[in-house]
Amino acid sequence: MPTRFNPRRNFGSEEDLHEFGLRLKAKQLQPAVAVTREAYLKLWPGEAEAVGDAAYVIANGERRYRASLATDLPAIEVIVDDEVARSRGDFLNAILSENNDREDLDPIERALGIQTMVDELGGKTKVAEYYGKSAGWVTQQMYLLDLTPELQELVSSGELPVRETRALVKLPAHEQLAAWEARSAKRDEKKAQPRPRRGKREKEDTSTAGGEAREAKSFTAVKGEPDGGRPDDDGPAAGSVGFTAVKPGRAPQDSEVALPDQRPGTAKIRDEVPWDEPGALCDLLVRRMTRSNRVALTKLLINANTAETEAGEAE
Repeated sequence: MPTRFNPRRNFGSEEDLHEFGLRLKAKQLQPAVAVTREAYLKLWPGEAEAVGDAAYVIANGERRYRASLATDLPAIEVIVDDEVARSRGDFLNAILSENNDREDLDPIERALGIQTMVDELGGKTKVAEYYGKSAGWVTQQMYLLDLTPELQELVSSGELPVRETRALVKLPAHEQLAAWEARSAKRDEKKAQPRPRRGKREKEDTSTAGGEAREAKSFTAVKGEPDGGRPDDDGPAAGSVGFTAVKPGRAPQDSEVALPDQRPGTAKIRDEVPWDEPGALCDLLVRRMTRSNRVALTKLLINANTAETEAGEAE
């Protein structure tokens, strides 16, 4: 039988479980893990009534168990390992680890899992010691539980992004839902507004700027010479850093090529970057950047987000 300490609440619809059960009938790829009744009750003597006469208690694999019931599967593959029940911390961590590794838990379920460990191990300090973390880290894992039940449901469903919750949890409970609805309505209103279309003149400016940029890129340092002539021997090499076609101390001659002046069109290009629209910005980056540069940018963003998260946990 399953343990009541599993934080997972969403196991899928009846149809989902039935389909999963049919796959288990064909081939079970991973066994469930259970402990004996005796090992479980040694940790929680008060659970005898809840366990009933079951010989084993599931540590992980409850969804497989439920799917077997949905399809009348007579048995599933199970590994019995009482080492999982050496301590309450080990048993509860076994539940969380498998679900986290397979990304089966939503953010609220993960928070509930840590809350269960706090309750069963005897406080945040005990949980922090178990994981080798600070008490502040434990608090950070559970802050979503300070949201109202309505908002917790929205987080679980993915309607409310976790990044939006940090400001909401600081509000009194009776103000949280209204604050989110106001934010959401404002965002929807902004999305509904059509993006301004570029006028003909602006397109021409942008096109001109692009042409000039290409012209500058293809510029060479070869001076115009009479037929049969050669470049001055004392002139800088064509590959010199910072070299331009204009020699110091004199104006460029008619036969020399000068760099084009900067045109206003380039400023317009920068202004059009949709910084507040992630989807549009992503499309722009895919069009404008090479794959290798996008990979490098992705790594930089991940590192920046990780550092930001760790800084928040340390507060």
